[in-house]
This record gives sequence, structure tokens and C-alpha cells, in this order.
Amino acid sequence: MTASLSPIGIENDRLVHVLACAVENAGKPRGQIAEQAGMHRQTLMKLVRGERAIKLEDAARILSVCGVPVRSTLMLALSGQEEFACRWMHHEIGLFLEEFLTSLPSALDEALGERSDELRPKWAKGTSQLVARLLANHIDEFAARDVGASFT
Repeated sequence: MTASLSPIGIENDRLVHVLACAVENAGKPRGQIAEQAGMHRQTLMKLVRGERAIKLEDAARILSVCGVPVRSTLMLALSGQEEFACRWMHHEIGLFLEEFLTSLPSALDEALGERSDELRPKWAKGTSQLVARLLANHIDEFAARDVGASFT
């Protein structure tokens, strides 16, 4: 028997907010979303209004039907970053974050190997800021190359 994962309390409220954003901006009728997610339209509406506890499996199916990157959106919602989840779910940054989060564990394992035990949680925030700056610089370099290429 498999256990059903259900968020409780504040996590459920965060998921309600994110699911409402996904459904609202999916560009599909709610009935179609419900049907494709394998549920009745009323069930979908109760979930989106917060009238029913949301199972992670249901949230994942709804997000997928809405064309949203599931793992990154759920991670943002469950970690209290639901505003980012709503802003990014239908943009390239949401897809980037999905791929980044999926590939990060193996990249860390490959780069650190046995030294992974030396990582300290307090370094996470600074490391995330460093990665963000590196990405911004990378984008700026591409933009500069594109501008330079257009003048030649």
C-alpha cells in the first residue's frame, strides 16, 4: 500500500493559491482541466477554493494539465515562495528552475564527491546569490555578443 502525501495547514493554503493561479492562467476551461486531471469539475473547484485538502498527487496532475513545470512549482509553493511560483509558472524561468533543480543533485555529487560532507547549510544563501550573479553575467555576455554581431 502506498501512502498518500497530503500537505496540511499553511502548506495547503499555499497550494490553493498556486493551483488557483495555474488554473486561472492555463488558457483552458476548468471543465477541460478537471477532465484531463481525472477528476470531476466540482472537485477541481473545491480544491482551487481551498474547500478540500489537496493531495500532492492531485496538485501535480492539475499543474501538469495546466502546462506548468510541476516539481519547481511545488517546491516553490511548499517552501513559502508561492508568489514566485505564480509569477514564474508560465515563463521560461519556471522551466529553467525545473531543469536546474532536476540536474543539481547529480551535478553536486559529481563535483563534490566525498567532500559533500563538508558543505554547510549556512553557505546555501550565499551560493544561491553567487549562482544568480553568474547567470546574470552570462545573460549580459550573450546580449553583448548579439548586439556586437548585429553591427558587423
